[in-house]
Amino acid sequence: MSDPVDLRPNEQAVELEPASDATLRFIGTIRTPWRDRKDCPRQGNAEGPECQLVLDPVWHEGLKGLEDYDTIEVLYWLDQSRRDLIRQSPRSDGQTFGTFALRSPVRPNPIGTSMVKLVRVEQGTLIVRGLDCLDGTPLLDIKPDRCAFSPKAPDKSGGED
Repeated sequence: MSDPVDLRPNEQAVELEPASDATLRFIGTIRTPWRDRKDCPRQGNAEGPECQLVLDPVWHEGLKGLEDYDTIEVLYWLDQSRRDLIRQSPRSDGQTFGTFALRSPVRPNPIGTSMVKLVRVEQGTLIVRGLDCLDGTPLLDIKPDRCAFSPKAPDKSGGED
């Protein structure tokens, strides 16, 4: 990923040794409509298209109770991002910022996070809205909304929606 030709004006990269200090376990794959980075939105939108978090079968039981939440946090590995920039010019206008002052996918450890709307759960697949990553992105983790420490209250009206 270290190609000086790909640098924008004023960007700066560093030479890195291959990473070998951690092991991550992907729990599934994200399915989105975007197959090219230029088509991918810069930020997710809760009204955006439905996307899928397809969990490996071994993790299906870990979803029990998640359907009680409206919003979940998704963590994913931005496997197509370069990892060597310490200064970036996100708008190609020559203005630069330190990598840690941006939400850019270009980072030393390209972990993406999105707060998404949980639409439904279907046999080990979560249907969500609000993602901003490429189709085929490896899924790292799923967590309930960090601001909602308990599931939504059950409907006590006795009626059906």
